[in-house]
Amino acid sequence: MTDLLYSEEEEALRSAVRGLLADHCDAATVLARCETDEPHDRELWKSLTDGMGLAGLLVPEELGGQGATHREAAVVLEELGRVVAPVPFLTSAVVATEALLVCDGEAAAELLTALASGRTVGVLAVPLSAAPGRRFADVREEGGALHGRVTGVADAAAADVLLVPTAAGLFAVDVAQDGVTVTAQTSLDPTRPLATVTFDAARARALTSDTDLAVRMGLRAGAGLLASEQLGLAEWCLTETVRHTKERHQFNRPVGSFQALKHRLAQVWLEVVNTRAAARHAADALATGSDEPNLASALAQAYAAPVAVHAAEEALQLHGGIGMTWEHPLHLYLKRAKADSIAFGTAGRHREELAQMLDLQAP
Repeated sequence: MTDLLYSEEEEALRSAVRGLLADHCDAATVLARCETDEPHDRELWKSLTDGMGLAGLLVPEELGGQGATHREAAVVLEELGRVVAPVPFLTSAVVATEALLVCDGEAAAELLTALASGRTVGVLAVPLSAAPGRRFADVREEGGALHGRVTGVADAAAADVLLVPTAAGLFAVDVAQDGVTVTAQTSLDPTRPLATVTFDAARARALTSDTDLAVRMGLRAGAGLLASEQLGLAEWCLTETVRHTKERHQFNRPVGSFQALKHRLAQVWLEVVNTRAAARHAADALATGSDEPNLASALAQAYAAPVAVHAAEEALQLHGGIGMTWEHPLHLYLKRAKADSIAFGTAGRHREELAQMLDLQAP
C-alpha cells in the first residue's frame, strides 16, 4: 500500500524551503513587488535555484538535475503556495521540464540541463487555462520559422525559452531574438502574470514530432501538482484566520469563540485535510505510477480548486475590515486561488474527464 505520509527527507526539504522563504519572501515584499513593472522576484528565484537546486528537482542527475520525484516537487509547491511566491517554479521546473522529459534528442537534453541550473527559465507556450488533452493550432511552422500568437501564457515575461506546440511538432524558441514579442496582459493574479506571445518568422529548434504527448505530459503534471500549491494556499488562509479570530475581540470575547465562526472554520479544516489527501495521491501517482496518473491528477484538481477559493473567501470574510484592505496580503491569496481555479482546466472540466475515465454516464 502506498504511503502518502511525508518522509523525513520531504520534511527536511519543507523546513529548508520555508526558512528561505521566511527570509526572502515576506508578505510586505510580495505586496511591494506587485506594484512594480517587474512582478517576478528574480533574486528569490536565484536563491531557490543556485542555493537549493530546486529548478532541477525533476531532471535526472546525468543531466545536471536532482533526480528527485514529483513528491518532492509537491512539497516545494506547498511552501510556495503558502507565500504566493512570484517565481516560475510551476511553469518552468514542472510543466516545461515534464514536457521536455518525453522528448528524445540532444536539443531536449541540452535544454533540460539549462532549466535544471535555474539560469534559464522555460515556459510551455499555451494558455494557462489549457487542460491536458487539448490540441493546439495557434502557431504554425514554415521552414523552421514560427508564425502565430498565443494568449494567456503564464510567466512568459520571465521566460528565456518558450516551448511552442505546433501541428508539425514541439519547438524551442529563444525569447531574446527578433520575431518574438511578449506583451503583458492585465492579470487577475499579479504574482503569476499572463502575457500574449507573438511569433513573426521566429527561428525555432525542433524538439519532438509528438506534440500531443509532450504537451499532455506537461499539463498533466501541472494540474496534479497545482493541487499542492492550492493546499499550501488554503492552509495559510486557515491558519491565519484561526490566529486572527483568537486575537480579535468583540463583546469582551474572542470572535473565534462564537459558534457560527467555529462551524465555518471547521468546514474549511475538513476541506483542507481532504485536499491534502488528494494532492498527495496525485503527487505519488505521478512519481511512482502506483495509480493512474491521469485519474489522480484530474481528481486532485477537481477537488482542490474550489477548496482553495473557499478557504481564501472565508479568510477574507472572517478577517473583517482589515481583510478588505490592499495592505493586507489576503487579496493576493484570493486572486491566486481564483486564477488557479481555471489553470490547466476548470474543476468542471476535470470532473467531466473523471466521468469519462470511470465510464460514469450522466443521469
